[in-house]
This record gives sequence, C-alpha cells and structure tokens, in this order.
Amino acid sequence: MINIVLFGKPGAGKGTQAEFLKEKYKLTHLSTGDIFRFNIKNETELGKLAQTFMDKGDLVPDEVTIKMLQSEVEKNPDSAGFLFDGFPRTIAQAQALDAFLDTKNEVITATIALEADDEILVARLLERGKVSGRADDQDEDKIRNRYQEYNEKTAPLMGYYKEQDKFYAVDGIGTIQEITERLSAVIDNL
Repeated sequence: MINIVLFGKPGAGKGTQAEFLKEKYKLTHLSTGDIFRFNIKNETELGKLAQTFMDKGDLVPDEVTIKMLQSEVEKNPDSAGFLFDGFPRTIAQAQALDAFLDTKNEVITATIALEADDEILVARLLERGKVSGRADDQDEDKIRNRYQEYNEKTAPLMGYYKEQDKFYAVDGIGTIQEITERLSAVIDNL
C-alpha cells in the first residue's frame, strides 16, 4: 500500500495533480476540504460537530478532523493506498495520523511538496479567481496571508517528515504533464 501526503501552497496544483496520481496509482484521494463539505452538507454527526466550531469562528479541533479522515479510510478497505491532500497541517496532526495508520499496520510512505515561487503562485491564484469567482483567490493580501500561515505551520511538518526520510520536494512550475512526470518519478522510486 502506498500512502502519500501531498503538500503545496494554495495554487501549487495539488488538486490537479491529485486527480492524475489517484488514477495512475489507484489511490483513494482524501481532501480534507471535500470531506468537511460532505459531512457538513449531509449533516453527519461529525459534520454537525465541526459546524458548531465553525459557527463560532473557531478552527475545527484535530480530533474531529482525524475522526472524519478515519471514517473515510474505513470506507475504503480495499484501496491500494491513500493520497492525503490538505492534511496533516501540523506535527500534532501528523502524529495522530501516524498513530491511526499504525492501528491498520500502515505508514505514510512519502510526503511530497509541490514547490513554487510565491510571486508565480499569487499570479496564478489571481487568474484562477477571475475564472472561478472564488473570493479567496481574488484578494492578493488574503492570498499572501494564506502563504504566511502555510509557511509557519508546514515548515516544522516538513522537518518531521525529513527526519523519517519521507520528504520529497518537487518543482511545481511547468506544464501539468511535466509536473505529473516529476511526481511519478518520486513515487515510482519509493
């Protein structure tokens, strides 16, 4: 089983690349954003709980997020592996994910970061914002704030995975196919 954590700043191409990787390697794509939206829309017990925190403007606690992920893993017992997108974001979340996978006799195989220059990504997101209408992609200050938060929270996480020899950086600039080939080269050599 291959279990991959896909990192990257907003606009780095995680969603696009996840689509190719899940098909090529028969992985189950677990996007925390999608999982949150599904649970809230369908008013699951965990979705209602998450909503209570969000309604107060608070972050959803790790325990709730992890339970949602565990539920998704449990729904896919025959998966060839999982592609974690948007999780973990902190060392505490990484440790909780490791502990959960350990109960399944599984581990994170690799953590791959799509790296790209902030200026290129800001331009990419502003362009995406014009097309998609997403408000969070139309305000340069908000985009830069998201990058600052990413840098603060994920830098320690990268160190966590480097210590385990599970961290790989991939150039996230180029054509979609070029980036897919770079990611595949890493995965094929695991």
